[in-house]
Amino acid sequence: MKKSVRETEEKLQRLSNSLGDIEVTKSKVKPIFMTSEVIVLLILTAVVSVVLSGLVTYNFLVKGTEKVDDEVQEFLDNYNYIVDNYYGEINKSELLDAALAGMMNSLDAGSAWMGSEDSNFNIYLEGSYEGIGIEIYSNDDGDIVVGSVFEDTPADKAGIKTGDIILKVQGEDVHGKDVNTVSDMMAEGETEITYKHDDEEKMVKLKKTMVELKSVNSSMFDNNIGYMEVSIFANNTTEQFKKKLGNLEDKNMRGLVIDLRGNSGGHLTAARDILSLFLDSSHPIYKIKSKTRTQTYYSSGKETKNYGIVLLVDEDSASASEIVTSALQEQYGATVVGVKTFGKGTVQELQTLPDGQQYKLTTTTWLTSKGKSINKKGIEPDVNITLSDEYIKNPTLDNDNQLQKALEILEG
Repeated sequence: MKKSVRETEEKLQRLSNSLGDIEVTKSKVKPIFMTSEVIVLLILTAVVSVVLSGLVTYNFLVKGTEKVDDEVQEFLDNYNYIVDNYYGEINKSELLDAALAGMMNSLDAGSAWMGSEDSNFNIYLEGSYEGIGIEIYSNDDGDIVVGSVFEDTPADKAGIKTGDIILKVQGEDVHGKDVNTVSDMMAEGETEITYKHDDEEKMVKLKKTMVELKSVNSSMFDNNIGYMEVSIFANNTTEQFKKKLGNLEDKNMRGLVIDLRGNSGGHLTAARDILSLFLDSSHPIYKIKSKTRTQTYYSSGKETKNYGIVLLVDEDSASASEIVTSALQEQYGATVVGVKTFGKGTVQELQTLPDGQQYKLTTTTWLTSKGKSINKKGIEPDVNITLSDEYIKNPTLDNDNQLQKALEILEG
């Protein structure tokens, strides 16, 4: 179930920084697969075919047009001046990357320079990565601490536990080292790790494997009310959700709580596929609005479920979470409990350059199934209820007043 605000923040901080293992500093998240945040994204992945042959060429910048805009010509002039006159060596590809990063920073908050395609951004949207299955962070004493261990991974099978201290990697002392450096040391081949567990020093050799990130948790209450928590909408979220939903339905579930608190979004397709598990194809689920047209998207489901659904949301529920929430609220009649959602109604397109660097650009906005814009507005819950101080101080099932309200609604 949901944890305290502090526990949730710490978990999200760690989970948003995949340790390739995942690396997290105590003061600031610094993943080996670097990204500024686990965002909430609705991604339409595309690849830019760009030919770089030493200089940024005329045809690339003006996209084949015969006339160069004044602004583009100014950029070309200054680019060439920098390349010709800078006193040191220049990596032209890095210079272009820096220019694109600056362009992204001047646009809306959704548009951003992402860096390497091996970033956490991709790791978490894919839902899997190759690694040994641990998250690490650096504490105030300079120790490299295991923040968490993923289930059924090499680290888990070797007996490494949360709270263990990594002493050496490949025989080299890592105390005081930056977590990025430590993670790089684990990046290739077999990893030899010396660690301390309960004051006992141990050494293991671990080989990387594909680690599946679990984004769906489920359980059943005694009154046959199901509970499903979705932490992100990754590529493998639909598969996990469908399997766990089926298990709950096989146990004669008569109502369902879908917990999207803290879920910042993810793949548009994952949100659409999950909605199709509840709504038949006669139901619109969202609209996409570009500069020239608005297109309505429908569920691809074969049936509409007939049990009650309550969605739990908070101020961090965004993007794909808001698509699922709005569609089930408007088309299924689900009840929304919690506080107003984040309000991210834009869609980003991912572009990948030949050198593997990426940026995401806001290209469209999305509207709810009934044509409402939630951008910078959020979704107002049907039952507005803030987490109680009792829950924040002592996060137990009984103290989760938002969840208890959801159960009360379904039981009524």
